[in-house]
Amino acid sequence: MAGLAATKHAVLKPAGLTVPQYGALLFLSEQPGASAAGLARACGVTPPTMNTVLKNLQERGLIVRARHELHRNVLETRLTEEGERIVADGDSRAVPVERALAAEFTAEERESLIALLGRCVDLLESVRPA
Repeated sequence: MAGLAATKHAVLKPAGLTVPQYGALLFLSEQPGASAAGLARACGVTPPTMNTVLKNLQERGLIVRARHELHRNVLETRLTEEGERIVADGDSRAVPVERALAAEFTAEERESLIALLGRCVDLLESVRPA
């Protein structure tokens, strides 16, 4: 998976995005209003890392953060128009890489790979300390 991350990093760099930034923007495009904690879980990074990612995205004007109406200690995060433009640019760069990778396998091989990776995840979650 390091090869995929390195390739996505290289294709996203001209869009001015890191892989974690792209992941956060992509998630927000699908689920506006997510919290930093939710984004961290979805992107597989620690909450402090996600806070840094969000700070950088906010400074660039790609996201806005506002207090939740009912839960005043939760900040909801949404894309700006510029954020929507940048995530679309990132998609145009990252999706072809993902599709090319998927095309290297037959449907049967993809199903097997998904099952094998699922077993890996299950095992790792079962041995992870609480």
